[in-house]
Amino acid sequence: MKETLSADKNLHDQRRKFYDRLTKQLFAACAVFMALLVFAIFFFVGQQGIDTFHEVSPFEFFLSEQWDPFENRYGALGFISGSFFVAALATSLGAPLGIAGAVFLAKVAPRRLYDIMKPAVGLYMAIPSVVYGYIGLTVVVPFVREFFNVPVGFGLFSASFILSIMLLPTIISISEDAIRAVPANLEEASLAMGATHWQTIWHIILPAARPGILTAVILGMARAIGETMAVQMVIGNSPKVARSLFSPASTLPGQIVLEMGNTPFGSTWSNSLFMMAFVLLLLSVLMIVAVRRLASRKLV
Repeated sequence: MKETLSADKNLHDQRRKFYDRLTKQLFAACAVFMALLVFAIFFFVGQQGIDTFHEVSPFEFFLSEQWDPFENRYGALGFISGSFFVAALATSLGAPLGIAGAVFLAKVAPRRLYDIMKPAVGLYMAIPSVVYGYIGLTVVVPFVREFFNVPVGFGLFSASFILSIMLLPTIISISEDAIRAVPANLEEASLAMGATHWQTIWHIILPAARPGILTAVILGMARAIGETMAVQMVIGNSPKVARSLFSPASTLPGQIVLEMGNTPFGSTWSNSLFMMAFVLLLLSVLMIVAVRRLASRKLV
């Protein structure tokens, strides 16, 4: 009887080790496949984009705002600057509100209110970007035109305002997790030494949660740079560098969407759009690297 139980146990252990090895190899294969897929995307987009410089000089592409493919002008400065300006302005508007919302949810909101607002933030993320764009087109653009007395309501400000609202769920969710991850003994020690609740939040909790909050802001900026539909509907889609907050402009993803379907593959026009996509990929990688470096830091 003992010999039978021992044999069954050994067989069970062998099967478990086999399935463990099989699962580990499967996960490793999936990781290798994903890495190869990402590399293939970078290689294909980068190769097509670099072919642009067979006909267009890098100086013209990156430093000229003259974009007219029918006249063989491929200056992408207007799109690159538009992406940066929109992302920076949207982040500067949305980040303070998002961090304030995270502090409210994590340290101020009553439990009953928190139970309502937390799922609402999650649902907030599920709203399609085209809905934001339509609201911007029908509400924000007319308001900007009338309130600021400008000829058209399309431009950087309208796009940035819509984007700042779209960034809030990302910033709120990640910042709240970072704030809740701060050790409770830091807060208790601050209160025990006579600091008020708000002094503790400002001088202890927020500095301790800074890496996670910065991660949230960077991820929000990454979404702002890559957002397409909502921005395209309200920014005006002008290839020129914006001279003011209310000037029509364009962004890299918006211009790619507008023109990619109309360009012959392999042409200079098509390769220029691939180069824009490659610039977006590089920006995304830089932001991911920044997020990983921030996430590797300790809270305290």
